[in-house]
Amino acid sequence: KKKKKTELTLVPHEAGGPTAAFWSLVQKGAILPGRLVGQDKFGNKYYESDEKFFSRNRNVAYADFWNFDGSQVPPEWHKWLHYMTDELPSKDHTTHKWQTDHTPNLSGTVNAYVPYSTTRPKISAWTPPPPKPKQ
Repeated sequence: KKKKKTELTLVPHEAGGPTAAFWSLVQKGAILPGRLVGQDKFGNKYYESDEKFFSRNRNVAYADFWNFDGSQVPPEWHKWLHYMTDELPSKDHTTHKWQTDHTPNLSGTVNAYVPYSTTRPKISAWTPPPPKPKQ
């Protein structure tokens, strides 16, 4: 008699093995199986699964396992992840001369953008008078 495979044995196998399934559970809170469909220039890997329902069948494995943020996904892959297109980003996608390379959100880091004022303040801060010498 052939042994029937349960979902518990299929999912870790589809996720890349028990070790990969464990780390997926640690990072994402779920085991997200799927086939590798591509990788971006930052090292993020993108997966798609036909077993999951719509809006849960596309996911990303970030290159930096411990310090990941949604802003680390480049725009062309963001478009695919959020079903704006079914076409996978190609390596030769068109770019315009006004476009810059993608950078993740740097808030909270030393490289964060901090604006400065170029106008004089209209009011001045109060400075207390110096203390009078005791006699």
